[in-house]
Amino acid sequence: MVEEVVLDEASLADCHLTEEEHIKAAVVEADTSGHPGYPGEAVHRMTEVRFKNPAYPRREMFRFDRVRADGEILHPYAAREVAEEWMINFYLPFTQNWGEIPEEQFIALPIATPIDIKRRADQLPS
Repeated sequence: MVEEVVLDEASLADCHLTEEEHIKAAVVEADTSGHPGYPGEAVHRMTEVRFKNPAYPRREMFRFDRVRADGEILHPYAAREVAEEWMINFYLPFTQNWGEIPEEQFIALPIATPIDIKRRADQLPS
């Protein structure tokens, strides 16, 4: 038996017929997207905090980066409850800074697209 899975447009774009095609596509994406990636220290911190707070009920929100009005990309990685409100923890990959925002405000931000990432990368000093 095969588990039935509903694919959204982001998941569909990541489907490949072979593992080799998937790897090649990932390399091309890494080379052309403009995204700076995540330093090992940042990945360690994000992973550690995320698993310390496993009770967040909408973990699927961590799948998509968001973009603020100033063009900054927010990478959500965890959430914590404060006075009956969820705060979303995020990492700013282009500035390597950290922050948090109320869930309601985070949800209102648009999902970051490849165009948003390239636009933000273009703001970096040459």
